Amino acid sequence: MDFPAEDDFRRLLDALTQCVLLHDAQTKAIVWANRAACVALGFSVEELLPLKAHDMTRDDIRYRREIAVSAMDRSVAEGPQSYEWCYRSRAGVDMLSEAIATYVPLSGRAVVMVQFRDISEEDAMRRKLRRYEARLREYMQDLGEGVAVITPRGKVSFISESGRRVLGVASNGPLGVALDYCTREDRDRLIAQLRSADRLHSTPAQRYAITRRDGAKRWLRITCRRIDIEEGTLVHFRDVSDEVATEEARRNEARMLEYAGRYNAMGEMATAIAHELSQPLAAVRNFIEGAIQRLAQPDAVESAIWGLRAADRQAEHAAHIIKSVREFVVKREPIEAHADLRDVLADVAYFIQLRARDEGVTVRIEQCAKPLPIRCERVLIGQVVLNLAFNAVEALTGATPSTGIVTLATAMNGEMAELHVIDNGPGVPDDALERLFDGFSSSKAGGNGIGLSLCKNIVSRHEGRIWARRAAGGGLECRFALPLSRPA
Repeated sequence: MDFPAEDDFRRLLDALTQCVLLHDAQTKAIVWANRAACVALGFSVEELLPLKAHDMTRDDIRYRREIAVSAMDRSVAEGPQSYEWCYRSRAGVDMLSEAIATYVPLSGRAVVMVQFRDISEEDAMRRKLRRYEARLREYMQDLGEGVAVITPRGKVSFISESGRRVLGVASNGPLGVALDYCTREDRDRLIAQLRSADRLHSTPAQRYAITRRDGAKRWLRITCRRIDIEEGTLVHFRDVSDEVATEEARRNEARMLEYAGRYNAMGEMATAIAHELSQPLAAVRNFIEGAIQRLAQPDAVESAIWGLRAADRQAEHAAHIIKSVREFVVKREPIEAHADLRDVLADVAYFIQLRARDEGVTVRIEQCAKPLPIRCERVLIGQVVLNLAFNAVEALTGATPSTGIVTLATAMNGEMAELHVIDNGPGVPDDALERLFDGFSSSKAGGNGIGLSLCKNIVSRHEGRIWARRAAGGGLECRFALPLSRPA
């Protein structure tokens, strides 16, 4: 095989897209340049030969001739040398370049071949990225949120400064394993969230109780997404301890309000209940006294037994009344369960009728023909019915006997189960209807509206709505609607 001629080597170098300058190894003068170098610098080969460094280099201390000469000299003994250099074209355009000096002992003379390429755009991009990084660090410095990258082995490979503050980790402190911050109960849940992360969407946010490095107990809200860096997971976390504390305070407040509401309902029922209990208790006493008198007579055992059994039945009736009342007064944790709104109305109808009877008010119950399945805290929804019904009865206090009527009706309206409480009383002004269920608004003379506000609170918690409107007969109609539950 014949070796290419010298002209062929020149053609090969001219065909390169990378710029090439040949310098004499001793004098460092330019002895040749390929076509790419001539185009980039704007000079022909003949024009380049007499030029010195200051003729084609930016006037900057970083690009003094001594620096390039030193790199060329080192290439003789140490091999190819890479350095940054800024060439200036005939038109005065600076071209920041990555240059590589390579010593080549040719047959005619020893030269240093300098290959260079324009890296101006790359340098501009690096500077822009550094600016972005600096800005991002500044922006994240005072955030109450953190960003971290978790490796497949669970180690924290990166964390923002704000993230260190959230976790209570010193700026130079060890990060450790992500699971170390979680409670033992939450570790499996966090592992499952990290494993479910993909590259397209962040995972749904979850809350975790954590122990910071300084021992403080806090709550974090965490989302994560898979990224290509180290095949890791990008974790975004925020301290929501104040939010959790506020929600817990609201829950406690709601529980206390509901508890107080039950006692309020109990107070309103007290008179009617006392009257209802007086009858079986008086009957018990009479039956027992009669049994004692009969036992003093000969052959009266069977008669005495009948009297005692009758007294037992009356006592059982009294106990049933007390038990029913206690269901609405005893303090308990809220428990949601499936129920039929018709059954909830049936549970409280007895108490409403007791109250209405003492006030001379007639109660009508109109149940929907179809089941009305809902998911609710049964006692609380029963309390809403009681409050609305007692309000309606009180609105009719003093009405002419046999004219005061309260209608309690259940109905289905689309995907909602509704309960209507309608009275034929005086009603309320139109401007009061919209704010009837706000705090301190009441349809009663001297009332403070706490009972109606409680009703709104309970119905809202069950994802329902409550409202009032003028009844067809001129009184007031209060309604609440709850979502129908779907079959499991």
